[in-house]
Parts: sequence; C-alpha cells; structure tokens
Amino acid sequence: MKNTITEEKKWTVLSTEYIIRRPWLTARRDVARLPDGRVNQEYYVLEYPDWVNIIAITEEGDFVLERQYRHALGNTCYELPCGVIEAGETPLEAAKRELLEETGYAGGTWQEWMKLSPNPATSTNYAHSFLAVGVKKVDGQHLDATEDIDVYVKSPAFVRELLENNQILQALMAAPLWKYFGSK
Repeated sequence: MKNTITEEKKWTVLSTEYIIRRPWLTARRDVARLPDGRVNQEYYVLEYPDWVNIIAITEEGDFVLERQYRHALGNTCYELPCGVIEAGETPLEAAKRELLEETGYAGGTWQEWMKLSPNPATSTNYAHSFLAVGVKKVDGQHLDATEDIDVYVKSPAFVRELLENNQILQALMAAPLWKYFGSK
C-alpha cells in the first residue's frame, strides 16, 4: 500500500511558548496559521520522547507480562514490557534494554511490529512495538528508582481473554496485541 500519511494542509507555526519543561512533561502553546488563513491562537502540544513496548513470547510460547500501578488511573494493570527510548538508542536497542531491565528476559528473534502515535493531535512522539519470539529468563530485574513491576508469564489464551474483557487498558499495548492475535 502506498503511504497515505502526508504533510498536506500543514499548519504554519507563528510562535511557540513553553509552559513547562520537566523530565516527564514538556508542554507548549503554539500560535498557528491554518492553510485557509485562520489563526489558532492557543494550540497546546505535549512533547515526549518516543516509547517502545514489546510482545515477548517465551520459548514455550507464553507471554511475558507486567503488572504495575498506574497513578493517573489509580489502577494496577497488566501491560507489555515498555519504556522510553534513551538518547542515542535505536528503538530496537531500547526495546531489548527495557525487556531485560524490567523482566530479566532476553534473546529470541525480534521484529518491528508496528509504530503508533499516542495522540497525533496533541503529542509529538511515537510508540514503537516489537515482537520478540523465543525469549528466555537470563537475569533478574534492574528497575529504575520509581518502578515497582511484577512479572508474569501467561498463556496466549489468558492474554486473549484480557483483551476480550477490556483488561489491557493501555491502547498502545492493546493495538499490537490485537494485531498479533488477528495475524494468527
């Protein structure tokens, strides 16, 4: 299929003012001219680094999942291993690092699975999803100071049931999982 994502009707940014610049939150207010000449005086953009998440499947065919508390929703959720791409890393390097750090799993055969925008209207980043098949436990967790992650190895049937019952709340994780099950 031909790439249908273009820059047609691109807005012209007339000015930018940063409202906040913190390690995990950068927000700016743009004044932008639309192609028809109208000016949007207050368009808010959130700047984030790109992220990765990994569908990690063990040599036995089970999924490596995590559960962690997500403060914004106030819930503890099942998730895919995930994280931020650090400066100088490729998405694949970041995915392999995050899987090892968060779960202790590594190896296997890796492929880029999909690339999504968390919210193209207001966010600047992408989420890069990878499929890693044949991973195995090689180490313990090496978590960041603010991480509290439990690791689970679950059957494909269990993961499919989570999806079907709306128990995977993170859309950027549900989408690659639905693609995975849809391709089987």
